[in-house]
Amino acid sequence: MLNFCSLYSGSSGNSLFVETANTKLLIDAGVSSKKIEKALSDIHIDPSSLDGILITHEHTDHVQGLGTFSKKFDLPVFVNQETLDAMPKQRDKIDSNNIKTFKVFDKFSIGDLDIKPFSIPHDAANPCGFNIWKNDKKISIATDIGHMTNDILKQLEESLFIMLEANYDPEVLRCSSYPFTLKSRIAGPIGHLSNEIAGKTISYLLKSGLKNAMLGHLSKESNFPELAYQTVMDELITNSSFHKDSIGLNVASRDNPSQLVTI
Repeated sequence: MLNFCSLYSGSSGNSLFVETANTKLLIDAGVSSKKIEKALSDIHIDPSSLDGILITHEHTDHVQGLGTFSKKFDLPVFVNQETLDAMPKQRDKIDSNNIKTFKVFDKFSIGDLDIKPFSIPHDAANPCGFNIWKNDKKISIATDIGHMTNDILKQLEESLFIMLEANYDPEVLRCSSYPFTLKSRIAGPIGHLSNEIAGKTISYLLKSGLKNAMLGHLSKESNFPELAYQTVMDELITNSSFHKDSIGLNVASRDNPSQLVTI
C-alpha cells in the first residue's frame, strides 16, 4: 500500500500526506497547526501517529504551522541545514532531538519509505522536491519550480504518481492585480511553474510509466482549477502516445483534502 493525499495546496498554504501500512509522513506544514489537525481528522489520521514531517523549503506557505505542530505531537522534522537556518522562528519551536537534517540528493529512509530529495530552482535557501519509494513504487513531489530542467525531468522519470506545480497561466497573471515585481518573480526562472510547462512535463513523463498526476500549488490570483486542468489536457492531447486512459489527472484543492490516491 502506498497512498497520497493533498491536505492543502496553493499559494495560501501547502501540506501533503503520504502513507504505507506502516509509515505516515507529512510533507510541509504551510497552514496553522489547527488546520493541519482538522485535515488529518477529515481523512481519519491521528496526528500523533505520524512518523515525521518533510520540508521542501522555508517559505511561509510551506512552514507556517511547522514548529507548533511538531512540538504539540513530538514529531521529527526532516530538513536540509540551509532551509533550517533560514527559518529560525520555526526552528526554535522544534525540540532539538526532533531536528533531522539531510543533504539534497542523499537518499534516506523513514520507516518503510525510501526518500531522495532533489534540487529545484526557486528563490529559497536550498529548496527541494522529493522522490519517495515503497519497494518498486515511486511517487514524486515537485512544486515551487521556477523552470523545468533536464536534471529535474531525470529525477521524475519512472514515477507512477506526481504532485506537480501548475501555479499560473501567463495571460491571467499578466492581467492580475499583482504588482509588476511580483508578476516578474512568479514568471521568472526561480519563481513558479506555468500550466503549460506542467502539461509538457506530464506528457514527457508518460513515456516512463506515469499513471497519475495531481496539479498543485495553484495561484489564487493568476490561475483557475478548470484552466489548469484544461491546459494540461490540451498539452497531453498533442502527444501522439496519449489516450484518455493513459493517466488519471486531478487538481488539488486549496482548502480541502483531496481524494486518497492509491499507487
